[in-house]
Amino acid sequence: MNPNEQIPGGSATLPSLLCAQARQFGKDKVALREKEFGIWQEVTWQEYLDNVKAFSLGLSRLGLRPGEAVSIIGDNRPEWLYTELGAQAAGGIAVGIYQDSLPEQVRYIVDHSDSAFAMVEDQEQADKVLAVKDRLPKLRKIIVDDLKGMRGYTDPLLVSFRETQELGRELDAGEPRRFREQVASLKPDDIAILAYTSGTTGLPKGSMLTHRNMLNMATNLLAVDPMFPADEFVSYLPFPWIGEQMMAVSCGLMAGFTVNFPEEVETVRENIREIGPHIMLAPPRIWEKLCSAVQVKMQDATPLKRAAYHVCMATGAGTAERKLRGRAIPPWWWAAWAIAELAMFRPLRDKLGLSRARSVYTGGAALGPEIFSFFQAIGLNIRQVYGQTEISGISCLHRGDDVKLDTVGKPIPGTEIRISDRGEILSRSESVFAGYYKDPEATTKAKEDGWLHSGDAGLLDEDGHLIVIDRMKDVMQLSDGSKFSPQLIENKLKFSPHIRESVVIGKDRPYITSLIQIDMENVGKWAEDRQIPYTTFKDLSQKPEVAELIAREVERVNKDLPKVAQIRRFVLLDKELDADDDELTRTQKVRRVLIVERYSHLIEPMYQNPQ
Repeated sequence: MNPNEQIPGGSATLPSLLCAQARQFGKDKVALREKEFGIWQEVTWQEYLDNVKAFSLGLSRLGLRPGEAVSIIGDNRPEWLYTELGAQAAGGIAVGIYQDSLPEQVRYIVDHSDSAFAMVEDQEQADKVLAVKDRLPKLRKIIVDDLKGMRGYTDPLLVSFRETQELGRELDAGEPRRFREQVASLKPDDIAILAYTSGTTGLPKGSMLTHRNMLNMATNLLAVDPMFPADEFVSYLPFPWIGEQMMAVSCGLMAGFTVNFPEEVETVRENIREIGPHIMLAPPRIWEKLCSAVQVKMQDATPLKRAAYHVCMATGAGTAERKLRGRAIPPWWWAAWAIAELAMFRPLRDKLGLSRARSVYTGGAALGPEIFSFFQAIGLNIRQVYGQTEISGISCLHRGDDVKLDTVGKPIPGTEIRISDRGEILSRSESVFAGYYKDPEATTKAKEDGWLHSGDAGLLDEDGHLIVIDRMKDVMQLSDGSKFSPQLIENKLKFSPHIRESVVIGKDRPYITSLIQIDMENVGKWAEDRQIPYTTFKDLSQKPEVAELIAREVERVNKDLPKVAQIRRFVLLDKELDADDDELTRTQKVRRVLIVERYSHLIEPMYQNPQ
């Protein structure tokens, strides 16, 4: 659906698009589905709108004024969407906060965004806000969805989600035209959300995204990769991440597909298999984990099964490579592929819950070509998307079979991409954000000369595909002037099922080294199979046998790298990198500068007594 065809005058906003979809589908189609107590609970488009209306009017009754912000903390549930769209329908701005944020991180975003209200999922999230409420003078109400365990709470700031909706229904009964008039008064250039960046180099910045920004992005994405009302999508990535906003909110409202919410974080894989989504978006970490799980499983298989696996994978990889290069596939090769498809690929995709997957994306960071090739080989046409929060999520993607493993595809319609004289990727589109909240200086810098400055180094190939090299600040140079991309090396290391994370070091150094974090689950199983005793992560990571295992993986990676980019030394971390320790962002991106400083006691010895 093009929202401009549904809303007179092309004045579409997210709430007005919800109204249009509710008029079209009413009670005849499921909009949302959530698994609770083992049962999938369905919400029709009419019920979706009714819940949003009740909450929106409830916010108005509680005193929310147009332009004020509402912070939201919790897991992916229908109530998040009711709150986000309800706040927008009342003229407010939705602000997402990662559910695993610490109280001080919650305080920073609630305070910086000037939020007047906070909607929290449960007691745990309410406690975070209550712990810092004395430093939140602008916060007027804390709305709680699940009140379990909060019977003794008497703070006057607290009000329940259901009570807020009841207030809205009372207002609707007295002023039946109120909601419709509020939605009609919204403008496409009103701020819809404040999306806080991950903050790899400092405090998060609030990106102001308008309704026009978000719907323009969805319109252009659907123009090259159509999605349909009959499609299913599983929403399990955090809503504060722009990628989830892009799919579950913007594209979900535009295409009218069903958004499904898993029961628990631990049941995501199982719930995805139950739904069999047609659309799938995941960051590299998820794809790496799926690939790793398959590889580890095959290590435990019988010799015959392992041999069959390798034959099928070789057949799949050869087929995928020929398709991507536009080369003819001989009939005998098609026959071999058909056998591999029937014997292994189809059951494997079903096991992963991706038997019906059509639009399959990876985004948020670069996916290593080895992982990419693995999924292409098993018949999953995974495609890279590239973008950033400041352009509403996406600016480039691979089209259909036009997939080049070392690129992120071509710009979507309405988006221009060029490379600056410094080699920086610049973009221009109606999806580019309005600016950073309360930071005009950073806004001017990011939108210099009318182009969005990505901070990424890249180039365009002869076919117009964009190649992303690395973050401009992360492209490193050895002491002899040789340049290298740490991200490229790190992605190759993480293809190993035994390596969860790596941080490559080498800036202004004579050679390259790396801090490596083992994959506790896979290395632990490897140790158990060899009867190597261990107790904790620290104990396992410091075993000589594990060091030898990782040394073999490093040696494998080095064979594919030019001599200047090869890893000369490495050290195994004795703890897992953690967002709570500020070593990772909430989107699991490494804070390289902090890690290099914090682990200098491990790094410096690797540069002593060079061999």
